[in-house]
Amino acid sequence: MFPLIMGVLNATPDSFSDGGQHASPDAAAARVRDMLVDGADVIDVGGESTRPGAAPVSVGVELSRVIPVIERIIGDVRTAGRRVSVDTRSPEVARSAVAAGAELLNDVSGDLGPLAAELGVGWICTHMAGQPRDFSTPGNFDHVVETVRVFLVERAQSALTAGAPEVWIDPGIGFGKGHDDNLALLAHLDVLVATGLPVAVGTSRKSTMGRLTTESDARVGLRHASELVSTDDRLEASLATATWAMWRGAAMIRTHDVRAHVHARSVVCGQIPTIETQAA
Repeated sequence: MFPLIMGVLNATPDSFSDGGQHASPDAAAARVRDMLVDGADVIDVGGESTRPGAAPVSVGVELSRVIPVIERIIGDVRTAGRRVSVDTRSPEVARSAVAAGAELLNDVSGDLGPLAAELGVGWICTHMAGQPRDFSTPGNFDHVVETVRVFLVERAQSALTAGAPEVWIDPGIGFGKGHDDNLALLAHLDVLVATGLPVAVGTSRKSTMGRLTTESDARVGLRHASELVSTDDRLEASLATATWAMWRGAAMIRTHDVRAHVHARSVVCGQIPTIETQAA
C-alpha cells in the first residue's frame, strides 16, 4: 500500500508548533491549497491543542475553531480528490465535522470508534496515556509495545464489529510516553503492522524529535547536549523517523511538512514525485 501523507492544519492559538498561524478560515484555506499542491492525501483539522501541558477547551470553543475551517476548505479538498479528517476527542465536534464534510475521525482518546461506526466514517484510534495536561510526567510502562498493541487491537476490533467502515491504529508517539517508550514503539512498529490493521504514525516536530536532533548535534559539537532544538528545527529527525516508519510498513504519516515527506515517500517507495515544483 502506498503510504498516505496527512497534512496537519491546527486551527488553534496554542498548538506546540504552528499555533495561531491558520486559525482563520482564509489563512487555513491558503495553507490547505499549499498542502494539496505539495501532495497531501488527507488534511487533518484540529481545534484543541494536545501539546504537553495543554488544558482542554469547551465544545463550543472547539466547534467555533473547526467547523468554519472545514466549511471553507472542503470544496478545494474534494476537488483535488483528497479527504478531510477532524482531530478531536469530542463526539459533538466529530458529528458536526462529519456533517461539514470530514470523512475521518482522528481520535487521540481512542473512544470514538462506536461513533465512527454510527456515522459511517473512518476512524484513527490513537493510544494516549493520561491527558495532555499531564504529558510532562510520562506514564510508566513495563512493556510499552505490548500494552499499546493490546489496547489498539481491542478498540479497533470493537469498532469494526460495530460497523466502522475504515479503522486505523496509531501508537501515539509522544502522547504520555517517555523518550525511550517512543523509540521502542518506533523500533517495534512491525508488531503493530503485523496486526493487519493500517498503521498511522505521527512524529512530526515532537519533543522526541528535538531530543534526537540535540543528541545528534551534540555528538559532532554543533550544540550543547542540554540545548533542546526548537520545533522549527526538527525536520531532519521527523523525516528520518517517518522514513523508518514507512519502511517498516506504516500506511499513513501525519506531518506539518507535507512536501518534504512526500519526497521521502517517493524515495522509500521508489517513485518519482509528480507534485508541482515551486520556484525557490
